[in-house]
Amino acid sequence: MTESISFTADMAWVMAVLGLTVFLFVSELVRVDVTAIIIMVLLGLFGLVSGDQVFSGFASNAVISIIAVMIIGAGLDKTGVMNRIAQPIMRFAGNTESRLIALISGSVGIISSFMQNIGAAALFLPAVKRISTRTGLPLTRLLMPMGFCAILGGTVTLVGSSPLILLNDLIQSANKHLPAGVDKMEEFHLFDVTPIGLALIAAGILYFIVFGRFVLPRSSVTEPKTTNTMRFLSDTYLIKGDVFAAVIPPESELDGRTLNYVRQHSGYQLNMIGLLREGEMRLAPPPDTEFRAGDKLAFMAEEEVMRRFAEQFKLDLKSTLSDFAEALSPAQAGISEVIVAPRSSLIGKTTRELQFRKRYKAAVLAIYRGNEAITEHISDVELQSGDALLLHSRWDHLKLLDQDDDFIVVTDYPRQDLDMRPEKIRWSVLFFAVSIGLVLFSDLRLSVAFMTGAIGMVVSGVLRIDEAYRSVDWRTVFLLAGLIPLGIAVDQSGTAAWIAHNVVSAMGDVANWVLLLVVAVLATGFSLVMSNVGATVLLVPLAVNIAIGAGADPRIFALVVALATSNSFILPTHQVNALIMGAGGYRNADFLRAGGIMSVLFLAILMLMLTLFY
Repeated sequence: MTESISFTADMAWVMAVLGLTVFLFVSELVRVDVTAIIIMVLLGLFGLVSGDQVFSGFASNAVISIIAVMIIGAGLDKTGVMNRIAQPIMRFAGNTESRLIALISGSVGIISSFMQNIGAAALFLPAVKRISTRTGLPLTRLLMPMGFCAILGGTVTLVGSSPLILLNDLIQSANKHLPAGVDKMEEFHLFDVTPIGLALIAAGILYFIVFGRFVLPRSSVTEPKTTNTMRFLSDTYLIKGDVFAAVIPPESELDGRTLNYVRQHSGYQLNMIGLLREGEMRLAPPPDTEFRAGDKLAFMAEEEVMRRFAEQFKLDLKSTLSDFAEALSPAQAGISEVIVAPRSSLIGKTTRELQFRKRYKAAVLAIYRGNEAITEHISDVELQSGDALLLHSRWDHLKLLDQDDDFIVVTDYPRQDLDMRPEKIRWSVLFFAVSIGLVLFSDLRLSVAFMTGAIGMVVSGVLRIDEAYRSVDWRTVFLLAGLIPLGIAVDQSGTAAWIAHNVVSAMGDVANWVLLLVVAVLATGFSLVMSNVGATVLLVPLAVNIAIGAGADPRIFALVVALATSNSFILPTHQVNALIMGAGGYRNADFLRAGGIMSVLFLAILMLMLTLFY
């Protein structure tokens, strides 16, 4: 790239769209998938891509592959394959912190190489919580290594993360616009990146084993034990008190009132967890339930608060919980903890808007966000990704949340039948193996190979078709499909070549590995402020042109972008980090301390492995 490249009007328009894209991603004015759709439509309106390219992302190999991989992962989970893999690991881990970190993190890393890393992390989260409770090891010392290795596992195969699934499509697009005399880049195969990914996982595990005592916080949020519920509530959620029973006499002011009225006009912080009326038991009744004379109520509150409340409203406090003993027994009901999933559709909504008690038949006792326990005016708090909700409910009602993709239940409870299909386990393993076999031993495209396994899951009855649809994260699909045309515009307009020319000119005569490191650092930075998919789409054309201008291998530069966008440890912006932040009570400072060193280590291992294998 010795001759200067003229800046054109099309480049200016593409640069403006690029700037808008980055602004919307960073500012989060709208969701990332909505941003992608806006950008896709603008590209078509301004004529920056042709009419048949505007929606080409929806038919791309990468998008179809991701849909198929999600369906296959759901099929394996539905038949209990993942649990069968996880249970022996937990059994053999023992009580040694270093062994637990190695076995849990290594297993999550390998599993996440074939399924979405957020799915792998969510699968192991309840088990890690139970191990923390059983061994007494702080949860914060186990969750972060598990989460980081789930992210690292996405670098082991070409289907482990969205950027790597997208890589070959971006290479195909770049090949169409290579300068004369530059050979077309070969596509990558399923296990071409495996040596790098395994080295990254090993480095991550060793890092936490050796330096975990220095970089991981020692405080922990642990799962409540059945025999010590109130101490758990007090220590973790700052909730104090016990369970009390009371009866509403005819002369009570509560007759005809609701719990909402009580909260609004008295300021009492108490949770009603049960109501017995004419022999009918209701646990976690909605706050708009109207009280009647003769109702028997069960509250969770501090003793002093409960006595003042009973005195003001002329309630008859009972000395025993005999009427509620069976319904509130540990075998029937209890305290549970659930996490708001990173892609939950409920983010930004309050429990009042959701009519949480009516919808899930559970009372929200507290919300734990970062290292803050929210116990007052809970119904007005907007839910955020990673929030930990402390609930009281019947165990058979808790399955409503267990079956809802918006939540991850981390408490081990007496589970009812959640429509698992263990009798279909052989079919799920068979079609997973068929998909991998087609990828390895045939010339079929990745999308065709994995869609074969996905449709096999449906035809064999592993998944119903509506379950297959629900298993797909359509936000990711629209994010990918919407940004692919942007990559095409950046490439074919010459914008990538122009930026690359100026970057190479500004850096002067430097070694190729220095340019490669700059590209890796740039990809890491972009992935912290926008989606890793968006960073990959924007930077692969740029990296290819930088390599061409420097006389280096553009294929390796493209690979570095797809790998380095998984270097997301410094901030809890990655979906996995958001998940473990709420469950473990981590702070931003914890990610900066542990993730900062991990990011540097990631770059060092990546550069070393590229030197050795490429």
